Amino acid sequence: MNYIQNKYSNPTIFTQKYIRNKPFPHIVFDDFINKEFLDIVEDEFPKLELLENKKIFNDQKQIKYASIGSYDLSPKAKELIYYLNNDIFLLYLQKLTGIEETLISDPYLSGGGYHEIKKGGLLKVHADFNKHPSLNLDRRINLIIYLNKNWESKWGGNLELYNINDLTKPEVSIEPKFNRCVIFSTTSFTYHGHPEKLICPENRSRKSIAL
Repeated sequence: MNYIQNKYSNPTIFTQKYIRNKPFPHIVFDDFINKEFLDIVEDEFPKLELLENKKIFNDQKQIKYASIGSYDLSPKAKELIYYLNNDIFLLYLQKLTGIEETLISDPYLSGGGYHEIKKGGLLKVHADFNKHPSLNLDRRINLIIYLNKNWESKWGGNLELYNINDLTKPEVSIEPKFNRCVIFSTTSFTYHGHPEKLICPENRSRKSIAL
């Protein structure tokens, strides 16, 4: 099947936009994945707080849940992540970003997989680790696919991108809408987050798949 919508099938169309976007190279693709397929991924998304294998972050920097590895991924989530980690999509990312070095996917999903932020959760402004914890490879790209249907802007949870010279206000603010894909370069200076507490209803949460 075609996992990516046809309008995004040629990454070179978007390369210059990706490279030139401020405050650092990034791009936002709406309706990126085949909708019928992603509907199932969203339907299968578990409550991360109930998983046996999970990470719980609850400190001054972040309040959220994350899955560990592939153990608790649903069948369709595994299928999607397999596609996003395979050679075809890695070549797509190289063409999109202009990165010359050969990209390698992370089978351990370090920092990746399911992410969930519930009411009151947050993610302070930060730059991600840029060395893989066990493979000693440079981390070059973040990819996030949001799974939040009928998201209301008043709930917050926007992904905010910051210029290193001013971490007090975002240069870009991206609402976490369903089937919105955000791809951005990872360096020591790519500051991002959503520092304000989420104010969604108790029965809703900010859900995503990250790689």
